Amino acid sequence: MQPSFSCSLLAKVLIEKHAKKMLKLTVNGKVHSIEDVDPSTPLLWVLRDGLNLVGTKYGCGVAQCGACTVLVDGRPVRACIYSLGAAAEHEIITIEGVATADGELHPLQQAWIDLDVSQCGYCQAGQIISALALLQNNPGPSDAEINEALAGNLCRCGTYLRIKAAIHLAAQHLSDTGGRT
Repeated sequence: MQPSFSCSLLAKVLIEKHAKKMLKLTVNGKVHSIEDVDPSTPLLWVLRDGLNLVGTKYGCGVAQCGACTVLVDGRPVRACIYSLGAAAEHEIITIEGVATADGELHPLQQAWIDLDVSQCGYCQAGQIISALALLQNNPGPSDAEINEALAGNLCRCGTYLRIKAAIHLAAQHLSDTGGRT
């Protein structure tokens, strides 16, 4: 019995499906042309290995810890499972893009320092990115809203109370300054 398709057609479909094409990735306001990388590659590896933005951490690889959290169009996503192809043509913010271009820290970053939030620091980039998304959508969150927004971000050192206090401090600063950093 003859197959209903030709082998060359099947090969063409497979080649096109797995072709590595050039994708445009906007990270922290800068456009990057990403070539010869499979679009199914996790965004995390493109950020860390391709663009040398190593602030975003690999924690679990299955989107359960939050260490790899970045913003895609203002929404927190886990870069360990979010593909390069899905991220292309979207605005991505990593921890390296939170401070201003001239190096002025965002109020969240300053609050983290002021309250000595970090112990080992491994989860902090993901925590700050998730908190940033929260404050962009809710400038005065309650403790319960903070807990909900950061529920997917784990801290092995248990600095949750300081994280919460830092978010409140940053929210207060943003409120006092009319949302300016």
